[in-house]
Amino acid sequence: MKSAVAAIAPHLKEGALVVGKSTVPVGTAQSLREQLAQIAPHADLAWNPEFLREGFAVEDTLTPNRLVVGVANDRAEQILKDVYAPILALGTPWIRADLPTAELVKVAANSFLATKISFINAMAEVCEAAGGDVTVLAKAIGYDPRIGSRFLQAGIGFGGGCLPKDIRAFMARAEELGAKQALEFLREIDAINLRARQRVIGVVRSDLSEDLTQYTIAVLGATFKPDSDDVRDSPALDIAVQLHAAGATVVVHDPKGIEPARKRFPTLTFAESVSDCVKGADLILHLTEWKEYRALDPSVIGKLVKNKMIIDGRNALDRDLWRSAGWKFHALGRSD
Repeated sequence: MKSAVAAIAPHLKEGALVVGKSTVPVGTAQSLREQLAQIAPHADLAWNPEFLREGFAVEDTLTPNRLVVGVANDRAEQILKDVYAPILALGTPWIRADLPTAELVKVAANSFLATKISFINAMAEVCEAAGGDVTVLAKAIGYDPRIGSRFLQAGIGFGGGCLPKDIRAFMARAEELGAKQALEFLREIDAINLRARQRVIGVVRSDLSEDLTQYTIAVLGATFKPDSDDVRDSPALDIAVQLHAAGATVVVHDPKGIEPARKRFPTLTFAESVSDCVKGADLILHLTEWKEYRALDPSVIGKLVKNKMIIDGRNALDRDLWRSAGWKFHALGRSD
């Protein structure tokens, strides 16, 4: 970023405002503003974090749920208000902050979301031990307006290019600032998230065998979430790769993520259709909650597999429907 500021500085006119949007360690914006003051004192810098969801970037740009601007003076704020005038006219909340607070908003939001996801996955572990049902638990606590139901779907955890990276970078930066203890809880959030993947692998071994070399496993889902082709730090692919490394024959299907997944993990086998993926499978893993997977007919799929066994890693399938079709059905956090 320092190189970028240095590169654009000679081209900045009097009164120009440089606006950063990336998720950065707190303190970056102030450092860049000081750099800019040295090489282009006629310009200023502000920070305007983006809150774009993958697959919804245009919608989130045109109709954001809030606008946060980190500025050092009224002039910089007014420039940004002028830029966002059409969006502000829709009633979008406007939050003025200082530079470090604006930087912290994005990582704090992502850390909170990660915490909520790992919390319900921790509850899934407890439900399994106690004979409870995490889907009912999540529904019950979700009605509490202080909690809400979003991000309370237990499963194999979060991935992608933001949440895992952001919480680890946040912890590292807090330690640099002398506030290590404040974010120690995020280490457990990260650990719970990674443990969810291992729990699925444990269920696979329990359902099949410790030795997986004689088994074929169909994996439905390669992306880290539906409606995206992003396979970065995908829990689904991580599980598939670990099972492949353990000797299983693993076949992966995904509506949009096959090519990105193939480039990242060329040793895996990929199928262009669900039918080809599950054909002859000893076990199906449902690991990304695509709509087309939720719409599968278990009676039809049952005619293609070797054994009617499925693990729902996203708690998104209709358990009663699959069991009524003769399937052995396992979902994380739900007692059998």
